[in-house]
Amino acid sequence: MLTAAASMWSDQDNEARQALNKIDGVSVHVLRFSDYGVPEDGSVNAVREACRQRGWQHIVTAEGKGSPVHSRTTDMWLVMDGMTVRGAVVLAETPRSVTMVNIAGNMSAIDLLHLRGHFGIPRNESDQSRNQHMQ
Repeated sequence: MLTAAASMWSDQDNEARQALNKIDGVSVHVLRFSDYGVPEDGSVNAVREACRQRGWQHIVTAEGKGSPVHSRTTDMWLVMDGMTVRGAVVLAETPRSVTMVNIAGNMSAIDLLHLRGHFGIPRNESDQSRNQHMQ
């Protein structure tokens, strides 16, 4: 499945494809809510706290801007073994859903940087402006 996902990426994502080869697995858990349901902040914060208590290092919090569908928070944690990234968790919250992406593998921090914009890993503003100039 990971190879199939990489085959859909543009040729400009060659470094991301190489990083993808170091991933052992990806799991995605999505909780969707109806018009009357919303993610409860206490429950989402409990997930964040569980990641911290297990020794995962919080790397980034990205606040969504713009559309109502992508207007909440995305957090990312890593578990490290020396300089090797053994896994990552991305928690993305929108007004009507909570998505948790777990990534397991044997990557360097640079490999993880190449995966920004894939698997829910947020890009930073300089990534977005660079992509606009490339198009």
